[in-house]
Amino acid sequence: MAALASIRRRPDKIEIINQLLLPHTIEWLEIDTIEQAHDAIKTMKIRGAPAIASLASLEFAQDLSRALKESPPPSYLSSPEALQAHVTKTLDFLYTARPTAVNLGTATRRLKGVLQSSIGAGKAPKDIAEDLIEEGKKIDDEDLGRNKEMAKWGGEWLVKEVQKAGGSGEGLNVMTVCNTGSLATSGYGTALGLITYLHETGKLDRAYFTQTAPYHQGSRLTALELQTLKIPSTMIVDTMVGSLFQHHKIDAVAVGADRIARNGDTANKIGTYNAAVLAARHGIPLIVVAPVSTVDLDIPDGSHIPIEQRPAIEACVVRGALYPISDNLDANGNKQQAAVMITPEGLDGIYNPSFDVTPAELISAIVTEKGVAVKGADGKFDLSEITGTA
Repeated sequence: MAALASIRRRPDKIEIINQLLLPHTIEWLEIDTIEQAHDAIKTMKIRGAPAIASLASLEFAQDLSRALKESPPPSYLSSPEALQAHVTKTLDFLYTARPTAVNLGTATRRLKGVLQSSIGAGKAPKDIAEDLIEEGKKIDDEDLGRNKEMAKWGGEWLVKEVQKAGGSGEGLNVMTVCNTGSLATSGYGTALGLITYLHETGKLDRAYFTQTAPYHQGSRLTALELQTLKIPSTMIVDTMVGSLFQHHKIDAVAVGADRIARNGDTANKIGTYNAAVLAARHGIPLIVVAPVSTVDLDIPDGSHIPIEQRPAIEACVVRGALYPISDNLDANGNKQQAAVMITPEGLDGIYNPSFDVTPAELISAIVTEKGVAVKGADGKFDLSEITGTA
């Protein structure tokens, strides 16, 4: 079966799959405005660092495309200065939707760079807008190809590492956290892409994935993707990671990233740090798989990564379909959704960070579409070769 998609591009509209309703209901939402794109990202109707950067860029491009067709044109197309003010305000607003994911910031900075270059070249507002539209679409187009590249790099690195240790490099078991597949990207995926690559090349025995509380991106989304791709898999509760490592042969933990600092410290979905500590205890390599755009060379280490604090209610409820399913279909035959409170009312405090930071010392390899970085003799990462800045 074909992989699931997070974004569907039509000639005159953009649609996203509402990930809040998965896996029980497939609902495509049309994104018509910048405000709708911002809301979809902030409320996690779409999530995954590459995917939210794609949606923001595509809606930005769509918004400008519609403006060029208006008669009379909007006032911000009257001069390069007016267009610059409008574009800057729009991109800054989109960035506020989810600030931890560096891909979104990278995309907005890239679009601002095109804006400045086009203005510097003395272009008319219409031509500047067309340059920005082309760049916005390009940001999305590039994602699928680079995902396949990094998945191949990471998969082949793992096979060689297993063979170095005396293994065959086949029948591999890989655990992952959260969701890093097609639903989190424009296709194929990052860490889940590595697992998919191993499956496609006959090297994988089984994928293991955590539920990833409190939002359950693993049990809702990764489970659905692996099932769709017919990849043998086993779900575990987050607190079972240590037990899994004690009693089963796990060859690697592969995770994605929302931001990677210059020294290799990595922010990823909450629970990744826990898994990394346990993997280190059991001698299991931890592989971070993410596009170059996720590497933030402007910050020295993980202490400079902003950590998004999610609304407390998200840690107090579980979402899903009412059970028994057959008795709870809506008028269209879809399984009805429910959010069930699992905590007492009025708790004094709820700690709900969306991400944690895994120190570089716990990471075995960092993989981008440009290659694999491992720690040198000094125990430190040099990310220049895998970011194209060498």
